[in-house]
Amino acid sequence: MRILHLSSARTFGGGERHLVDLCRGLEERGDEVFVALRPTNDWQSRLDFLPAERILHVSIRNSFGMFSAQRLGRFMADREIDVIHAHVGRDYLAAAVAARLSAGTRFVLTRHVLFPMKPFYRFALRNLDAAVGVSPPVVDELRKIFPASKVHLIFNGLDPAPLESEKERGTEFRRFHDIADDEFLIASVGELKPLKGQRDLILAAAELLKEHPRCRFLIVGVDNAAGSPFRRELKRMVRVLGMEDRFLWLDWIEDLSPLLAASDLFVSPSHSESFGLAILEAMGAGLPIASTDTEGARVLIGDAAERTAPEDPVALARLMSGFAADREACSRIGAVMRERALSMFALSRTVDDYRSLYRSLKEKKGVRQPG
Repeated sequence: MRILHLSSARTFGGGERHLVDLCRGLEERGDEVFVALRPTNDWQSRLDFLPAERILHVSIRNSFGMFSAQRLGRFMADREIDVIHAHVGRDYLAAAVAARLSAGTRFVLTRHVLFPMKPFYRFALRNLDAAVGVSPPVVDELRKIFPASKVHLIFNGLDPAPLESEKERGTEFRRFHDIADDEFLIASVGELKPLKGQRDLILAAAELLKEHPRCRFLIVGVDNAAGSPFRRELKRMVRVLGMEDRFLWLDWIEDLSPLLAASDLFVSPSHSESFGLAILEAMGAGLPIASTDTEGARVLIGDAAERTAPEDPVALARLMSGFAADREACSRIGAVMRERALSMFALSRTVDDYRSLYRSLKEKKGVRQPG
């Protein structure tokens, strides 16, 4: 099959990581993958396994993008694309128009966030063939807009490395960053923005260090706002609270494996999370998870570990303290997390589920389902 993935995201995050993993998996299975990206994106290099001629640059500046839709339509018609798959909300309309311009191309979208879709999409995307939600709560939101027969649940997936092969890399990571062997390293990964809850984590850290002074905190992520105001605010909080020697700040890292192998606990303090690829990656690395009770955490962690209410630093500190005080519990729960990641959220299953969906749509090249 020939699949065109569309994303106007400028920066690299969880949704873009999913797109890259999916494209690689489809290519490995023999499909022909094309990708349409905004010219000013900063993550095209992660698609270096695709030939340059399979990458199209289009500027979708808003939710309509008629000129870009026409370019997409011509590109798809010339290459006989079977499926156009949109991954970002502002791309949905352009993808719908392009699918109409390219006879026979099926239109799929994936919804990576929990924010409700605007009601007008019910009519604007009448030619939609399938809407994919990455978690049950996202599926519920999609069913408010589209017919249930068009809505599908496909979890994001992970392909973790064997734990034994990562131990040495974890040791090297600690040495490089001057983290002592007896320090309890707590990691958190995600874009630096208020919704991700890093303020709460810093306040929780101040409480935790009163009881466990040998804890260290690793914050990984970038502030994509101009001038990085939130990152500066977070670092100022740490400085005012006298914890600068307890915090390590890193920008986005392509390969999180050494970092996770070096860590003792992964924390997700988000206020809202539709899925949470960073949580899943930490689970795959065999780490225990201290998470807020978001929709994504419920799906990923289930009943395997305790969660705490969002925006409650005291409760988060208490949850982290339980892990810091009991290394055996960390190992036990970490093993459960890894097994859950391997059994329920394997990347191979994700890729196979999308391929099955694409094939089923390609076989229905007759009359489209009514919107």
